[in-house]
Amino acid sequence: QVQLVESGGGLVQAGGSPRLSCAASGRTFSNYAMGWFRQAPGKEREFVATISASGGVTFYADSVKGRFTISRDNAKNTVYLQMNSLKPEDTAVYYCAADKMPVGTRLAGSYEYWGQGTQVTVSS
Repeated sequence: QVQLVESGGGLVQAGGSPRLSCAASGRTFSNYAMGWFRQAPGKEREFVATISASGGVTFYADSVKGRFTISRDNAKNTVYLQMNSLKPEDTAVYYCAADKMPVGTRLAGSYEYWGQGTQVTVSS
């Protein structure tokens, strides 16, 4: 089992730059690819970014590419999502997830473990 706890969300003005954190406990964090997903009201959960177990490979959704950066610190069992130039359409609950494969995918079904989510609300 892997337990994931997100933090860092809240109310942010458009253009803001918050950083989300996801702390992991349980199995060896460095064995898991990690992903960030988000779900806006009335919409399906969507892929945001993923980072490989080693941290050497990252992928982003087109909607956040160039604005968001995913990173991880395996010594701290934590994955981060640095969000820059936020827009109102980035408003959503953000979830981190763990995939036992060394490289993650864009597919939510590939991830075995999920956090409870953290709300990010962007005001215009």
